[in-house]
Amino acid sequence: MISQESRTARAVIRDESLRLFAERGPDAVTLRQIAAAAEVSPALVIHHFGSKKGLRAAVDSYVNGVFDVLFQQMSSLDWHGEDAETSLAELMLRFLPPDSPVPAYLRRLWLSGEEPGLMIFRHWYELNREVMEQLAADGVFRASSDPPVRAAFVMVNDLALLLLRDQLSIALEFDPLGMDGIARWAKEALDVYRRGLFATGAAG
Repeated sequence: MISQESRTARAVIRDESLRLFAERGPDAVTLRQIAAAAEVSPALVIHHFGSKKGLRAAVDSYVNGVFDVLFQQMSSLDWHGEDAETSLAELMLRFLPPDSPVPAYLRRLWLSGEEPGLMIFRHWYELNREVMEQLAADGVFRASSDPPVRAAFVMVNDLALLLLRDQLSIALEFDPLGMDGIARWAKEALDVYRRGLFATGAAG
């Protein structure tokens, strides 16, 4: 993990902003609190980002970039071999450190209905659709009669782990995004995707 000392001041400010935004929500965090967490002056925050609005834009751009890389990795997996049972949520856990504030930040954004969250959601959907259509073309996934809806359906299933992690942890009595929990969750999810939910003949 990169130490705070080895990062630029701009990166430290951005990362501390992301952490505080995830914990409290962007509206509840002040520039002074961000500066204190980053151990810099408020003037330096303004110098790098111009305003709190500029800082939020930088955080959103960073989160979008994280998922750009994530989907690039997803498209390069060996889906016919050792990576055949990898879910998007599991890949995200591989890519992000266990204490990453990104999932909590996304949860806040999406539940708020604010424009930045909608833009990130749309961007993630487009990336997910591109990957799924390519995997269908490669013969990994079965072709769909409605690719946009299928991409959205699969994406929503992965997002459920982010949006409902706390509630699912209580109901299941294990963390579905924990290292052991994600394997258990992915096994059942992939079984449903591959074999369907209905017993033979039950769906008519």
